[in-house]
Order: sequence, then structure tokens, then C-alpha cells
Amino acid sequence: MAITDFTIIRRSMTARLFSTVTTIVTVAVSVALMLVLLSMRDAGKTAFERGSGNMHLLVSRDAAPMVAVLNGVFYANAPARSLTWDKYRQIADALPFEWAIPTLQGDSYRGFPVMATVPEFFRDFRVAADTPWTFAHGRAFQASFEVVVGSQAAAATGARVGDTLYLTHGVEPPRQLRAAGSDGAASPHIHTDFKFTVVGILAPTGSSHDRALFTDLTSSWILHAQDKREREHGHEDEADHDHDHDHDHDHDHDAEPLLTAADLTDDDKLLTGVYLRVLTRDGSDASAVLPSVFDTLRRDISITVASPNDQIRRLFGIIGNIDQLFVAMAAVVMISSSIAIMLALYNSMEQRRRQVAVLRVLGASRGRIFGLVVTESALLGLLGAAAGVIAAVLAARAAAWVLKRDLGLVVSPALTLEWVLVVCAATVALAALAGVLPAMIAYRTPVVRSLRPLG
Repeated sequence: MAITDFTIIRRSMTARLFSTVTTIVTVAVSVALMLVLLSMRDAGKTAFERGSGNMHLLVSRDAAPMVAVLNGVFYANAPARSLTWDKYRQIADALPFEWAIPTLQGDSYRGFPVMATVPEFFRDFRVAADTPWTFAHGRAFQASFEVVVGSQAAAATGARVGDTLYLTHGVEPPRQLRAAGSDGAASPHIHTDFKFTVVGILAPTGSSHDRALFTDLTSSWILHAQDKREREHGHEDEADHDHDHDHDHDHDHDAEPLLTAADLTDDDKLLTGVYLRVLTRDGSDASAVLPSVFDTLRRDISITVASPNDQIRRLFGIIGNIDQLFVAMAAVVMISSSIAIMLALYNSMEQRRRQVAVLRVLGASRGRIFGLVVTESALLGLLGAAAGVIAAVLAARAAAWVLKRDLGLVVSPALTLEWVLVVCAATVALAALAGVLPAMIAYRTPVVRSLRPLG
């Protein structure tokens, strides 16, 4: 049976199996890193744009527009400053808005953020221009102390339609931290006086809103007004106790009735944000008056005005510089893997001198010997590139799963054929180039000296 060039290359690679495998793994890691970075870059931007949906502007009192978007749309933190209801009415009535949706954050449920808003939130606001809200179960809230649960929050907490929930003031720490203690930090305050009923479970939207719960503004106002009254009465009770500590008290203070919507004052009606959409033509998302409205709002120094789309582009502009650095690092790793191929082949040439000499005696030309080594090097690059593509698919799916679990963002990384071909071709070309030096050594191997008896 004739021995082909492929048989010679295969036997050469299997004879140095450990070196071959480690070289292929090195190439695979570099290819996977490059492809994951390229595929996640555009997919991540698309996922972030889904959260802001068809909103044009976001008004809050956060320190900066970027902070406002991260807090008000992506639930990074609860906004620290509040807007009054009068300010909201002033904004909503003064300018040509298609809708102005008030929001209030500050409570949570088992670590998931709660947004208080109005029913129009589900009717007018959309997480994406072509994605209206849909319910997997139940309906939107229609009365006080009803709550709608996002798909991810429902899956994590096990909430179902008809369940009763008690919201937590502030952000509740994860269970493992609560069990271990938090270095003496105060336990989160749970609003046990008011129970909420789950009336709806949202279908997945692929946005940050999947990890939130939604209730009506009046319910949230009542919660915080009740807390405020209890704190004030608590201080009064402490003052009375200090003043009358020499007197015996034969009875406790009578329990006071819980607050209702009728008890709310203007000071209780606070907001943390306003979603705004300027009037547009039917079927259009752009508005000619948007720049003038934006400029008018910005003149009010008591509020912060943000364009979510602009802030997301700015965010990815900042990230883009880092992204380019990572791509450059991946390219360096690819070059390093080609150097690893060169070193592996170079170190093997001393052991393969007799093999090369025998091939020469059997009639193999110098050019054929040169081609065998370069082909082996290119084959190592090809095998590494193939393994890298498989690893990139798995790694991209793992990264998308982590982003969905931790941020509620549905990222759909796609390995486009164009990028796969470019990266694989570049890898094979670098690998073949790395084989040139070892091939030149094999090309110049002296036959007589290499066939001398050993010892």
C-alpha cells in the first residue's frame, strides 16, 4: 500500500500526541475568544436597546443622564431622589407628549426590583417598538395592592397568579447573605401590614423588565406613608417614655388604623421617574419636535433629562474602546498560538531528522519535504480553528445564559458565516506561516549526516 503525504503527516502528529493536542487547544482558545467577542458585541447592544423600547425621554432627579437610564430602565439601583406629583403634572401638561408615564422605585421582593406605575404602562409603553406586553397568565393590575410579576422574577420566586406577596422596603439581600448575617447591618423592613395579590405573570420580553414586579402608584404611596407615620410615632413614643420614665403605664397605645388612599397628602405622592414619548405621526418613531422638547426640559435645572437611546449609544461608545482592546488581545493570543505551532514543530525537527533523511533517500524532493511540514502546520491551525468554533458557540450560549439570569437581558449572539470564515482563514494562514521556519530546517537537512548510525 502506497504511503501518502497525509499518512506521513498523520503519523507525525500522532507520534507527538501530547504536543499536538496542546497546540490544537491553544489555537482553539484564541479562535473561540475572538469569535465570542465579535458575536457578543452587536448582540449586547441590541439587547440593551430593547429595555428603553418606544420611550423618547426619561425624566428623573438622578445625578446624570447615564445614571438615570441605568436606574430607571435597567434597575441598577433605586433612584435616591424624588420628583413631586406637581412637577410631574407640570411636565406632562406643558409639552406635546403622546404619553407621560410616572414611575416609582424603591421596594423589592426577594431581591427583585418593584416598579410602581399606572395601568397605561402596559398599554402605551413597549419594551421594543414591535413588542407589546403579553401575559403568560392573568392580567394587568387594575386596583390597589395588585401586582404583576415579570417572567424571570416569577420563575425565580415561584410566584403564581393568586399568590400573596409582602414587599420589602429597599433592596433585599440574597438569601445566603441573610442567613450568614451582614456584619450587623439592619434587616430589611418588610411591609407586612399590606399584602399584595399576584394578578398577572408577564411573558418573556428579552429585556431588563423581565426581572421586575409592577404595581400601582397608590399602593406604593400608601406603603411609604405608613412607614413614615410609624417612624414619626416611634420617635414620639420614645420621647414620651423618656419624659414619663418614673410613671407606670398600665396599657399600650391603641393600634392605629392603616392608611388609605384618602389619607395621602401631596407630600406622599412622590415619583422617581417619568417615561415620556413625544407626539409622532402614525407608524413613525421619529418626531420633529423632539429636539425642542428635549431642550425645553433641560432648561429646568431641578430635573435630569435623558434620551435612553443616546445614553445607550454613549455607553457602547465607551465600551467600544474596551471592546477594541479585547479584540486586539484576542488577536495577540492568535499570534501566540501560531508561535506555539512553530515552537512545537521546531522542537520536533531534531527528532525527525532521520525521518526526513529517509524520505529523501526514498525519492522525496526538498520541495515535498518543505510542503509536508507547512501542511502539517496548517492542519494544526485548521483543527484548532474547528475546535474554536465549537467552543465559541458553547461559550456564547453560556454568556447569554448568565446575562439573562443576572440582568434579565436576552442576548442572542450569532456567529455569522463571514466572521467565522475570516477568523478561520486567518488562523490557518498564521499556522502555515508559523510552519515556514521548521520547514526550512527540514528542507536543509543533510541526508548523509542524518543517516549515520546512532552512538
